[in-house]
Amino acid sequence: MIVTETTTYQEHFDRALQDSSPQQPEWLMNQRRDGFDRFNQLGFPTTKLEDWRFTNVAAIAKTAFAIAADSRSEHALAAIAEAGLGDDTHRLVFINGQLAPDLSSLTELPEGVVVQSLGSFIASHPAVCEEYFGKAIRTEPSSFGSLNTGLFRDGAAIHVADGVKLDKPVHLIFFTDTDGDAVSVFPRNLVVVGDESGLQLIESHIGSVGQAYLADGVTEIFLGQSAEVDHYKLQSDSIAAYHVATTHVVQAASSHYRNHYFAFGGAISRNEINCFHTGEQVETTLNGLYMVSGSQLADCRTRIDHAMPNCESHEMYKGILDNSARGVFNGKIHVHPDAQKTDAKQSNQALLLSDDAVIDTKPELEIYADDVRCTHGATVGELDETALFYLRSRGVPVDLARKILIFAFANDVVQGLNVEPLKKHLESVLLADHGLPYV
Repeated sequence: MIVTETTTYQEHFDRALQDSSPQQPEWLMNQRRDGFDRFNQLGFPTTKLEDWRFTNVAAIAKTAFAIAADSRSEHALAAIAEAGLGDDTHRLVFINGQLAPDLSSLTELPEGVVVQSLGSFIASHPAVCEEYFGKAIRTEPSSFGSLNTGLFRDGAAIHVADGVKLDKPVHLIFFTDTDGDAVSVFPRNLVVVGDESGLQLIESHIGSVGQAYLADGVTEIFLGQSAEVDHYKLQSDSIAAYHVATTHVVQAASSHYRNHYFAFGGAISRNEINCFHTGEQVETTLNGLYMVSGSQLADCRTRIDHAMPNCESHEMYKGILDNSARGVFNGKIHVHPDAQKTDAKQSNQALLLSDDAVIDTKPELEIYADDVRCTHGATVGELDETALFYLRSRGVPVDLARKILIFAFANDVVQGLNVEPLKKHLESVLLADHGLPYV
């Protein structure tokens, strides 16, 4: 039985209830209470639950995570500057869950676009928040999602009016700054993109090197009719951190949502994406790459609810695992009875670089319509010996040949990105990780 540390979370919640500012309207306080009550009822998940069978979070449950204090260390500023991808973005920076206005940059936003902290948005746009906040969550209540609802302090809010397409990506940088104390942060993001509008959204999650902390995040995204959203998430937290996050997406007719997830950090990381189709001609693309070594565990979970006819979804997740690392992929495609003419494809590939690395993969199709085209596949293997021999026969040293093949396997996901600075950044990360010169 897991001994769960809950005293600290109760203190977090009591502090949230004491905040009587305009950022805490009664409807929000009710959601907070409901969320924290659900967390207390559910407790932390155990491996006895099917959805958590391969991911043991006992280390999280046993740790008393303190409230992250306001902080701004030199290494935090340096890491944030490095993660900034240049000046060609609209940028919001959060340190320990709080907006850092002086590090953010929101110049020349188009008319009809609001990008600000969620706390400020709740105060300035209460009707919009009440309409959308918490409404994208269509799956069963989860422990970590419920805890986030009860304890979040802040996050980002993005509202794009009908017919507006941003010329530059919006970049959200979340840094957890700690110097020895195990702290917790609960970022919460709300994104509403109107009809025939477009948004490129980048999330970067980083933290103090080698430090333990808990980052428990929830993002809700709503796409109007014919809206397009390209969503990129880079999880490069501390190697000792715990990162648990869920993204809930609701797509109206003819909308396109493309998600690209990259996971490099965290002792335990779990990223869930849940997409729900509410109209016809919807397209969803989910791509991911996780690279773990040592004793890291990366858990990637996707669910796409095809609830309407004539919709498409495409998934491709790749994992690279070394040493005694573990990976988990669970991708579920749920085709509802009315979702005729569904076209869904799912692929999961894992590359094991060590005899001790482990991957647990579970592709799922749940189909209740008869006129559909759905496929899924999973492959697990090692480096191709034939390709390795080919390179060696042409004078390439064995270590370099291995690195070239690893990079080629991973780079297949990176090449699909539409943001050039982000693509170059990820290429440099891949090359650095495998010792190749960056050119």
